[in-house]
Amino acid sequence: MFMRESQGVYEFGQRRVAVKVEKDNIKVRVGGGFLSIDEFIDQYTPEQLTKLEARNPLKRFAEKVAVQSHLVGKERIESTPIKRSQTARSDLQSEASMRSIASSNI
Repeated sequence: MFMRESQGVYEFGQRRVAVKVEKDNIKVRVGGGFLSIDEFIDQYTPEQLTKLEARNPLKRFAEKVAVQSHLVGKERIESTPIKRSQTARSDLQSEASMRSIASSNI
């Protein structure tokens, strides 16, 4: 997850951090102090993964569809042009049959 931007500056997920090597230990600048690389990864990896998952458009779409299907329940509401044209066609056919029945009764 570390991407180098320049000397001593890396991007960790969506966070830009300063990194230095001190006595064979890697230190990451956080706030006014430094954390060891292990402490930094343990502390900030869950936060960055959560942010990345939140930005995933496919996951957000799947969650939205799940919520909509839950709200609608068993009744499914279709909003595709194909369904609308089939419904409109059946309405016209039933209207035409009603007219033919009415004209045959006259």
